[in-house]
Amino acid sequence: MTIEVIEAIDHLQSAIHANAVSHGWWDGDQNGAEKVALMHSELSEALEAMREGNGPSEKIPAYSCVEEELADCVIRILDYAGRHRMDIAGAILAKHEYNMTRPYKHGGKRF
Repeated sequence: MTIEVIEAIDHLQSAIHANAVSHGWWDGDQNGAEKVALMHSELSEALEAMREGNGPSEKIPAYSCVEEELADCVIRILDYAGRHRMDIAGAILAKHEYNMTRPYKHGGKRF
């Protein structure tokens, strides 16, 4: 299953990045810190949606506002990774495998 997951994420990453490029989001100078801030802003929008009751998304009504904002964050991450030729799929799986070796609540963390 690992190969299929990596291939699916890689394909999605390529498609998302190609769409962003074709829509002009990579024209001109780029600031990596600004791109990370935009990823963070999507998480902030998810938090705000939670605070407002998490109703259906206006853009994709089959999903909640929180789902939409989390998807936006993943899209921004995959776009950035695509631009910089990062192996996010491999990193996700490697980090997940590492996390499976960690103790319960990582030895006492609250969150």
